[in-house]
Order: sequence, then C-alpha cells, then structure tokens
Amino acid sequence: MPQKTLAETLAARETVYVHCGHPACCKSTKLDVQTLIDRLGPDHGSMHDDLVRIFACSHCKAAGRDRRPVFFTFIPDYEGQQGERNRDWKPTFDRTKPA
Repeated sequence: MPQKTLAETLAARETVYVHCGHPACCKSTKLDVQTLIDRLGPDHGSMHDDLVRIFACSHCKAAGRDRRPVFFTFIPDYEGQQGERNRDWKPTFDRTKPA
C-alpha cells in the first residue's frame, strides 16, 4: 500500500513538478495530477519511488544523452492552508484606546 496516493495529492491541491537529473539538461515540467489519475488510477502512489520508473526526459532522449533519474517537487497549497488557518481570525487589539 503506498504511503500517499495520487487521489490524496489531488485532494490536497498540491502542485507536482518533475525535474531531469542530467546536468546538461535540468528541464522541469509541471505535472497534471488529474491526467496521472486518469492514466494510472487514483490508488497509484504519488511518492518518488512510485513515479520515478514512469518518467524519462524527452529532451535528453532527443539529444541522445544517457538516461538519468528524474526528481520530483511537491508544493503544498499554501494559500489554501493560510486561508483555513485565518478563517476565524479576529484582531485582538483594542483600537479605542489611544497609544
């Protein structure tokens, strides 16, 4: 059982990038998590070990370079988390008293 699934990644509204590990390339692409779910299924793992065998750099392949491992970056939905944290926030200072 994977630690985290693609469905959980989509529900958390995380942004996922895949990066080429070849030093002459270093291309980066934003992944569409919904498309991954359509192809692999919602229960497919979204951790590095679950995805690394699926991706290869097309730029390196076209240039005839050797295949290097790819790396992933998962960026949380900071705006959504901040909004949830501040939803019930009210100021705690009293504006009626002079400074």
